[in-house]
Amino acid sequence: MVEKDSKGLVHVYTGDGKGKTTAALGLAMRAAGQGMKVAFIQFLKGQPCGEHFFASQYQPFNIVQISVGDSFSKSKDQLGREAQQTLAYAEQELLSGNYDLVILDEIFAAISQDLITVKQVLDLLDEKPSSVELVLTGRRAPLEIVQRADLVTEMLMIKHPFTEGTDARRGIEY
Repeated sequence: MVEKDSKGLVHVYTGDGKGKTTAALGLAMRAAGQGMKVAFIQFLKGQPCGEHFFASQYQPFNIVQISVGDSFSKSKDQLGREAQQTLAYAEQELLSGNYDLVILDEIFAAISQDLITVKQVLDLLDEKPSSVELVLTGRRAPLEIVQRADLVTEMLMIKHPFTEGTDARRGIEY
């Protein structure tokens, strides 16, 4: 368990390469293994993946998705409502005092699609309790958020089988 007076940092996992959500999940597992309480909240993911099956079976932490289903078939208005609801839920959980680690997966996708604003996320960073570790993931992290973060990792795609026509593989990409 993390000491409540320890400083929680802000992490950003961004870039066009594979591994942002995977890195966040690895951190969540490590934290849960050390007795930390984890909130894993996903923006615009929708489809159940291997991590959802794992979390529901072994219950190291919950993965929460307010936006479910195929986000490509939804209207921008519906996606916007769901992203705003997810952000409100994330704020509630961040401020609840119940978690040592809060992960906002694909929050940058919600920003890049103009479903939430950079200002809303910066305001959330201003509200973050000092003891909570906060992870933000997704492509195209805004510069203002990168500058505020304590740790920034950029995943760089050098080679990926998708470019050769290989479909996403169960248990590897989802």
